[in-house]
Amino acid sequence: MRHRNIVLHNVLNQVSWPRFKEKVARHGTDKHVRSLTTKTQFIAMAYGQLSGAKGLRETVSQFRSHGPKLDQLGAKPVALSTLGDANAKRSSGVFEDLFKDLMAASHRRVRQALGGATYLIDSTHLHLNEHSAKWARYSAGVCGAKVHVVYDPDADQPIYAAFTTANVNDITVAQQMPIEPGATYVFDLGYHDYGWWKTMDDAGCRIVTRLKSNTHLTVSRDRFVWPGGPILSDQIGTLPARQARNRHNPMQVEMREVQVRIETGKVLRILTNDLTSSAQTIADLYKRRWAIELHFRWIKQELKIKKFFGVSENAVRTQVYIALIVFLLLRLAHCAQTSVPVLLEFVRLVRTHLMSWRDVRALENPDERPPPSQKRQPNSDWCVA
Repeated sequence: MRHRNIVLHNVLNQVSWPRFKEKVARHGTDKHVRSLTTKTQFIAMAYGQLSGAKGLRETVSQFRSHGPKLDQLGAKPVALSTLGDANAKRSSGVFEDLFKDLMAASHRRVRQALGGATYLIDSTHLHLNEHSAKWARYSAGVCGAKVHVVYDPDADQPIYAAFTTANVNDITVAQQMPIEPGATYVFDLGYHDYGWWKTMDDAGCRIVTRLKSNTHLTVSRDRFVWPGGPILSDQIGTLPARQARNRHNPMQVEMREVQVRIETGKVLRILTNDLTSSAQTIADLYKRRWAIELHFRWIKQELKIKKFFGVSENAVRTQVYIALIVFLLLRLAHCAQTSVPVLLEFVRLVRTHLMSWRDVRALENPDERPPPSQKRQPNSDWCVA
């Protein structure tokens, strides 16, 4: 009988453990550690995310019950208090760095086969309880944090993520995000900043966003619009020369406003610096923002980051970045098999057989030997040879 690893081992084996060890050394998270290594901390928390555990106590008790199988993972049983202390006190930077490495490596591979890049920018709110009030209080009785993401809908993965408290403005984080010259960026009203727009315009980027209700173009010319369609108007002009407090507006290039009526009947005023594409193309680009909302929903529901296992900022950061790492690992594992075409179904099978001796490439039919050289050809472009 041929050797099989457990499913969790196959999922985690996409991590470069030598590089992970380098990150651990750089952040010093194993310094003076006697029992729980950072690797075991990561594996235990990843197990909790993948198994759908409802809390740290459930994660620890279930993880410890698989004692003999943990040897294959390079991990050991953990104690509740020890894991809780590690999440609270050991730098989350090691997991943030691991996420960035995995994200960059997978995205480079995808972008070799895709054309011009379109990126979506948004943030999602994470609700926290009063135990996190010391660092995460947003208003009276409300505590929270945010995850800010630049998302590639064609690759179906984030290319940038940052964690902040909820009182940090979205545009403040966006100004620190890397800008890819020539790319298209789509974002909503929370990123209304003329100076930032000018930076992207100077880099040759196309921007697609919404206009605030009190912002109006000085129209210089109208473009033809077919009557009776969803596009109501298409105008070219300039933004106001002055901002609030009479500050000079640096974004003085020609801009374009496309008004479109969506399915609900609401009229959107979409702003872009693209003066040549069709109005429908601009409207369709803005509509793609829904993809990042679906990504946030998927992460929260399937990887259980609505409920946090710790209350300190470091513990919450640790859980968020490990959840994002697990998402990327699941995507990579999904791409390496052919039997389950739908990611959500694949994730549920992984959860069901997480500690079973099964080949991750044949979860539906464990007795079938997967072809070693066959590569998956999915409908999406996320997976590339």
